[in-house]
Amino acid sequence: QVQLVESGGGLVQAGGSLRLSCAASGIMFSINAIHWYRQATGKQRELVAGIGSGGTTNYADSVKGRFTISRDNAKNTVYLQMNSLKPEDTAVYYCNALSEKYGSSNWGQGTQVTVSA
Repeated sequence: QVQLVESGGGLVQAGGSLRLSCAASGIMFSINAIHWYRQATGKQRELVAGIGSGGTTNYADSVKGRFTISRDNAKNTVYLQMNSLKPEDTAVYYCNALSEKYGSSNWGQGTQVTVSA
């Protein structure tokens, strides 16, 4: 059974930091690209950052220079380090695992990030 579990969300003041984790089980983690998405209330889900199986990363323009995505294949975990947080970063953050070999996609349940002004 595939399971993605996000953790690390919470309430933080503007300018603060949080580190989100996405722990995967039931998949061949090393061949999956992992992406973080977020969805604010009343808005569409948007891509925040991604990391390929080979370590290539990509970021939304709105988070470049503030967020860093990394992966630890030994722990089947991807991290999203979020610095200099802004109130507009407030959202539910979801991780998605996309198999680069089979094309299958799986989602976690999300973790809430709230940034107060």
